[in-house]
Amino acid sequence: MGGTRPTTREAAQHTGSARRGAVVAALMLAMALAALDSTIVSTAVPQIVGDLGGFSVFSWLFSGYLLAVTVTLPVYGKLSDTVGRKPVLVAGAVVFLLGSLLCAVAWNMGALIAFRIVQGLGGGALQGTVQTLAADLYPLRERPKIQSKLSTVWAVSAVAGPALGGVFAAYADWRWIFLINLPIGAVALWLIVRHLHEPHREPGPRPRIDWAGALAVFACGGVLLTALVQGGVAWPWLSAPSLALFGTGLALLAVVVAVERRAAEPIIPGWVWRRRTIAAVNLALGALGLLMVAPSVFLPTYAQAVLGLAPAAAGFVLSVWTLSWPVSAALSQHVYRRIGFRDTALLGIGLAALILLAFPFLPYPGSPWQPTLLMLLLGGALGLFQLPLIVGVQSTVGWSERGTTTASVLFCRQTGQTLGASVFGAIANGVLASRLGGAGDLDVVTRALDEGSVPEATRRAIASAVHAVYLGASCAAALAFVVLLLLAPRRFPVLDD
Repeated sequence: MGGTRPTTREAAQHTGSARRGAVVAALMLAMALAALDSTIVSTAVPQIVGDLGGFSVFSWLFSGYLLAVTVTLPVYGKLSDTVGRKPVLVAGAVVFLLGSLLCAVAWNMGALIAFRIVQGLGGGALQGTVQTLAADLYPLRERPKIQSKLSTVWAVSAVAGPALGGVFAAYADWRWIFLINLPIGAVALWLIVRHLHEPHREPGPRPRIDWAGALAVFACGGVLLTALVQGGVAWPWLSAPSLALFGTGLALLAVVVAVERRAAEPIIPGWVWRRRTIAAVNLALGALGLLMVAPSVFLPTYAQAVLGLAPAAAGFVLSVWTLSWPVSAALSQHVYRRIGFRDTALLGIGLAALILLAFPFLPYPGSPWQPTLLMLLLGGALGLFQLPLIVGVQSTVGWSERGTTTASVLFCRQTGQTLGASVFGAIANGVLASRLGGAGDLDVVTRALDEGSVPEATRRAIASAVHAVYLGASCAAALAFVVLLLLAPRRFPVLDD
């Protein structure tokens, strides 16, 4: 390893308040870029397809970016512990901006998908390193402030992304969706280079980077996540492509285990899963990623098809949880200081399970205020759940392990979202097919919404499908509750700052 590692207190003392404010601004801009690019493309798809063609593969604009972000998180986490946060964040920002520029000049759909993957390779560094630096810069008692700021940025960006993409596509050109990243990213990069100065470390042996492990993790994650993303969409679950991908992924998983066991500094060290606190938080936040798919993917369809709302109003029903989530996260410190990280998270996820379970009992067709109220309450519950776990688990490790720990948490949450999209998509399609005599799926619903008329039988089938998805989401919340209750220690082993 590269010499003596700095402590959080040394990092905080080294960075003055003005300089730290500039770094926080850079982190918020970087987080906004990562959040925007997860959603901003969605409303511009018709214009992109009309210009470049490639309708049959446009879904890879989202899947390719998500896959690249997810599989690189563990790699960047370990690198940030090995060579420092600043080099990883600067390199990630440069790659992200290069990918954005290339996306803006893409000449066909294949090139655009490839350049979105380049963006994702940089986006993984932005997501993981920003969260790690937030913990480095602030002592435990102040971390809820920066985490709530980042949560607010993420929430606002995620909601504003589709609207901003629609504005660019309608009044300018879809290429501005990517060009807008350049000035924002340039400011963030300048602030990081100028104001982020990590404490000096004594010279030591040259860090040993596990490149073989990084390549194995990347290949294994890419293959398995591709199988989950495309299974049941591009091909049936039990088809030859699906079975081949899962088989290849399992074989690569065995390769990862073999390579990492022999590595001096493995990308995914065994202690990530041997320590009860980290393992429990990883599994719990994986379940969070799973349950988040229910409202974020299926609620807008429910609001339009069942409640008869316009797309903008349907988006509002979903977006209200981004109002209560950051507020609840900011206030959670007053709870976990009294009852601890684990019990605060148990309270939040227990409430979330009950709120999700209440959704199937809404009357048909119901009023818009009913799911809106549930989403407002759900955001508050999940804010009480997620932030104490992230702050708590980051506080159980030192500087040299914090990047790896943070990346493992984010990786599990992203993987949970990917798994949730596949599982809940299969559930929704199954319910629709059974209610519509075997002739219905989500594509039928999308076409009906585009045509502006949804038959009554289809509306009832959609309501049943979304109710089933929410029931599954409540089971995921219950699973997170059980994992924390049985695996996580009641008091996290927090290190002194």
